Amino acid sequence: MISDPRCRGSRLSGTSVVGGCVSGIAFRLMAAMFRLRDTIRPPEAMLTPMGIEEGMAVVDYGCGPGSYLHAASARAGDHGRIYAVDINELAIAAVSRRIEREGLGNVTAVLAHGYDSGLPDGTADLVYALDMVHQVDNPRAFLTELRRIAKPDGTLIIDDGHLPRETTRSLIERSPAWVIVEETAAFLRCRPVADDRTTCTA
Repeated sequence: MISDPRCRGSRLSGTSVVGGCVSGIAFRLMAAMFRLRDTIRPPEAMLTPMGIEEGMAVVDYGCGPGSYLHAASARAGDHGRIYAVDINELAIAAVSRRIEREGLGNVTAVLAHGYDSGLPDGTADLVYALDMVHQVDNPRAFLTELRRIAKPDGTLIIDDGHLPRETTRSLIERSPAWVIVEETAAFLRCRPVADDRTTCTA
């Protein structure tokens, strides 16, 4: 799928990439699969129980082609901000086109480098990472970055991707960054583990 030997290692949005290197064919196939998924499970149905509210700062981490951005943008409103983060340069290009096409003025596309989003500490009221955790090579680095960019009282929503639920749960439970506070059929809701930045408790 990817012939360049540099294209091995860090993975977000369902494709193995390093520095945004990814096969265009692979990305188009992934985007087509997501469109099919969205006809079966509309993005609105996934986002509604997350609790995105007017004025929130939200990070869509591993956003891929941006399936959830329109619904998230509408919920956050004019006073909110959505950061669409991905390591894949093709994903960021697709998201940038979607922002322009759909008039998503409160959405910013962000190219990550490895797991580093480049966002400031404590940016997000809510971070969601959907359909991508099965592609994470370094769960500790991944979850630590999400903790860094979340506010002290922020929330992480993470689904199973292609993993069994017990595997996803174990990744969170082994992490020093997050604690699970709610489990639904669709996702896990997590809060940051208290550290010197916060007195928040689960």
